[in-house]
Amino acid sequence: MPLTTISPRELVALNDGGQPVELLDVRTPMEFREVHADIARNVPLDVLDPAQVMLGRRDAEGRPLYVICRSGGRSKQACEKFITAGFPDVVNVEGGTLSWVEAGLPVVRDQKGIPLERQVRITAGMLVLLGVVLGWLVHPACYGLSAFVGAGLIYAGITNRCGMGLLLARMPWNRGQNATSAC
Repeated sequence: MPLTTISPRELVALNDGGQPVELLDVRTPMEFREVHADIARNVPLDVLDPAQVMLGRRDAEGRPLYVICRSGGRSKQACEKFITAGFPDVVNVEGGTLSWVEAGLPVVRDQKGIPLERQVRITAGMLVLLGVVLGWLVHPACYGLSAFVGAGLIYAGITNRCGMGLLLARMPWNRGQNATSAC
C-alpha cells in the first residue's frame, strides 16, 4: 500500500477551511522546541506507540493523522509503524518542518539547540578520529572503531535509518526538562 502524502500548504488549507487537522511531530523534544508547526504536537519516534496515540485521539474517526518530522524521513518511518500496527489512515507531510518553514507557514520558535543531524555528524567524526588516533598510538586493532562507524554511516545512508541518531535522541540533552510523553 503506497504511503499517502500531503504538502504543508495543502494541510494548512484543510485546517483553515474548517476541517479538523491533527498533526504529529515525531522529532526529538529538543528539535520540536527549536521550531515546529503551530498546530503540531510532539511524540518522538523512539517512543512512538501507534496504538496509544490512536487511543488518545478524540472524535477522530474517519479523519487521517498527519505526521511530520524535519525533512520527511522519520515521519515516513512513523507512518510505516502506524500502518504495520493496523492504522492505515496516516498521511506523511512532504518535506517536513523544513518545507513548512520555507513555505512561510505559522511556526512556534523557542530554544535553539544543536539539531540531531549535526549531533550525528559531530559524534561520528569524533569516533572516527578517536579510532585513527588510538590505532596509531595504542594498537592497530583500534582502527576497527573507525571502520565500524563508517559501516554504520553507509547503512544509514542506504536504509535511511540511523542507529546513532536514535541513540542520541535518547540522550538527556535531547529530552529536555519537560520531555513529551507518547500520548
